Amino acid sequence: MARQLRLGLRRPASHSREEFIPGAGNAAALAALDAWPGWPGGCLVLVGPKGVGKSHLALAWAGTTQAAVLDRARPDIAAAAGRPALLEDVDQGVDGEALFHLINLAARDGCGLLLTARILPTLWPAALPDLRSRLNALSVAEIGEPDDEVLTGVLKKFFRERNIRPHDDVYPYLLRRMERSIAGAQEIVERLDETEHAEIRPVSRVLARQILEGDSENLDLFEG
Repeated sequence: MARQLRLGLRRPASHSREEFIPGAGNAAALAALDAWPGWPGGCLVLVGPKGVGKSHLALAWAGTTQAAVLDRARPDIAAAAGRPALLEDVDQGVDGEALFHLINLAARDGCGLLLTARILPTLWPAALPDLRSRLNALSVAEIGEPDDEVLTGVLKKFFRERNIRPHDDVYPYLLRRMERSIAGAQEIVERLDETEHAEIRPVSRVLARQILEGDSENLDLFEG
């Protein structure tokens, strides 16, 4: 088997909008983000399971709009006055009074509020009746599970960040066998990178099979 020595330099991970991989499952969310600052009431909630790119899109939006990125444990309401704001993982727990004030601030000129969560805001806990009504009225953009197009793009992005150029047939092979999530794509790239460093060998379908299946027998059948 051919061997290669690759420089162990990694590109920094990017959360730019250009690096986000579009697809059918996130098209509605992209369109909703692009509608800012025309969100109803100045608010939008990105909803989707873990690892579908909510944080990537949210941070890209924050960078473009120069939004205040708030700490969920201690949301700084003053930081959101007169400017857009981002608050992530709201369904994981946030001070209800602070969230109520942030939603109200978002409707003012020059403001806006982007929230992210794994479940719909109608299901978030809310002890304050006024907050409950605000949550029920929030505009929502859902991001679905990644399809083949998105997963292929994500794999290429993660390989590119690690300065790896896998063989072309690696991608369809991985898509048929890997966990179908962005987190799964990142994990398999990391595993392939670690093995390649250890053995100083190219990332091929043979190596992918070894990692995914732990199969070291009859590998020559998968060459070419």
